[in-house]
Amino acid sequence: MKKKIFFLLLLFAVNVVTIAQTPKPFVLGVIEEIQSVQLQEKRIVNIYLPEGYQQKDSATYPVIYLLDGSADEDFIHITGLVQYNNFPWINRVPKSIVVGIANVDRRRDFTYPTTIAEDKKTFPTSGGSAKFIAFIQKELQPFIEKKYKTNASKTIIGQSLGGLLATEILFTQPALFNKYIIVSPSLWWNDGSLLQKKSQVLQDSFARPTAIYIGVGKEGLGPGKGNHVMEVDANILADKLKAAKNKNVLVYFDYLPQEDHATVTHQAVFNAFRLLYPAADK
Repeated sequence: MKKKIFFLLLLFAVNVVTIAQTPKPFVLGVIEEIQSVQLQEKRIVNIYLPEGYQQKDSATYPVIYLLDGSADEDFIHITGLVQYNNFPWINRVPKSIVVGIANVDRRRDFTYPTTIAEDKKTFPTSGGSAKFIAFIQKELQPFIEKKYKTNASKTIIGQSLGGLLATEILFTQPALFNKYIIVSPSLWWNDGSLLQKKSQVLQDSFARPTAIYIGVGKEGLGPGKGNHVMEVDANILADKLKAAKNKNVLVYFDYLPQEDHATVTHQAVFNAFRLLYPAADK
C-alpha cells in the first residue's frame, strides 16, 4: 500500500513538473492570407497589432506597410523598432499597425520593365512592379482597412529593390502613402531611368502633405549599367524632390557612412521614425 501511494505521489509530481515546464508560444502578430487577383497567387502578410488594440474600441491606428516583410526578413526587427518607440517613456511613434508583405519573388515585384540586357539576364523574372502596386492599392490596403482599425496615416518602408519600388510608388501613385521611408534604393535599375521621370509629386499643384525620408550608407557602385553609385543616386533623388520647393512635401536625406547595404536598414528606419513623426502626430 505504501509503495502504491509513493508511486502515485511520484507520478503526480512528475506531471506537475511537466505541466510547469511546458513552453508557451511567444506571439508577435497574426498571419493573413490574401488570394490576389492582380498577382494570380496567394500572398502572405504578417501583421503586428499594437499593445491595447481592441476591435471593439473606438481608437484607430496608423498603418506601416513593410516591404520584405517576411518573418525571416525585416518584419521582426522593424516591428521591434515600432514597439520600442511606443514605450510611454519614449513615445516617439504613435501606436501603429505593421503590415509585413512576405515575398514570393521580390525581383519580379519590385522592378519595372528594363531596356538593359544585363538587367534582364541577371533578373529574368523582373518587370512586375505595376501588378504589385495594383495589388497594394486594390487588394491589400482595402483588406487591411476593412478588417482592422486604421486611420488615414499610411507609411511604406522599402530597402534596396524595395526602396526602388517605394520610389516608383512615390512618383506614380503618391497618394497611396503619406509617409515614405526609402532606404538604399536601387536607383541604378534600368540605368537610373526612374530619376528622370516626371511626377505630380514634383509639381507645385501637388497638395497632399507627404513626408519622405531617404537614407543610405557607404555602399559604392550598384550592380547595374552606368556606374551608378548608391550614395550619389540617393542624393540625386533627395535633391530632385527638394528642388520642387513644394511646401506640402517634406524631404529628409540621411547619409550613414558607418553602415553599408547590409546593415543600413535598422539604423535608417530608427532615424526615419524620429524625423517623420513629430510631436504633433502623437
